[in-house]
Amino acid sequence: MPQPSAPRRAPGRPPRISREEVIEAARRIVAEEGVDRLTMRRLATEIGSTPMALYHHVRNKEELLVLLLDDYTERTLRRPELPAEPRERIVVAASTIHEALAACPWIVEVLTADDLMSTAALWFVEQIVDGLVVCGLSPERAVQGYRAIWYYTAGEIVVRTSAARRRTGDDRPTYREQVFAALDPGDLPRLAQVADRWAPLTAEDTYRDGLRALVDGLLTPR
Repeated sequence: MPQPSAPRRAPGRPPRISREEVIEAARRIVAEEGVDRLTMRRLATEIGSTPMALYHHVRNKEELLVLLLDDYTERTLRRPELPAEPRERIVVAASTIHEALAACPWIVEVLTADDLMSTAALWFVEQIVDGLVVCGLSPERAVQGYRAIWYYTAGEIVVRTSAARRRTGDDRPTYREQVFAALDPGDLPRLAQVADRWAPLTAEDTYRDGLRALVDGLLTPR
């Protein structure tokens, strides 16, 4: 005799979720599958909720990425001992931001959204702006100086991370290497002079050297 089927559970409200659960699930998706796979629908599935329930915590994917950036910087960004000399203070503060963000590949997707900065990093921004003011810039010029330093820092991470990602598992010569191998010394003498060393030279970590040069340029009287 057939057994009666179990009664179907009446649909109800999805379980209540916290912002911490949302961030944790988003972090897991990004780490395992990449930023492109992080959508409100995918996140809702991961949590066992609905996209509408998520909108009580985040408005869109961009805000979710900012929350992830906040979470990451709060866990990894540590305030260093800063030197008294203001120029060096700028360099150390910016380098600390660079080191923390460069260690997390998905950060690249957030950085390309321009000036999305975690509140946990504002102390470092303060040190950079204050250092520029102490060195003689007006507060307005110091903000512009910080923006130049931030663009340099973010751009350096984006370029290096993207290049490393493209080269992973691919030993074929890049298009750039093929072009440099065929340079005409009569047309481009300087580039031809360093063509065989271009790849290793541009692969060197010169972030701090470039940062110091940028700071010196910002503080040079005009």
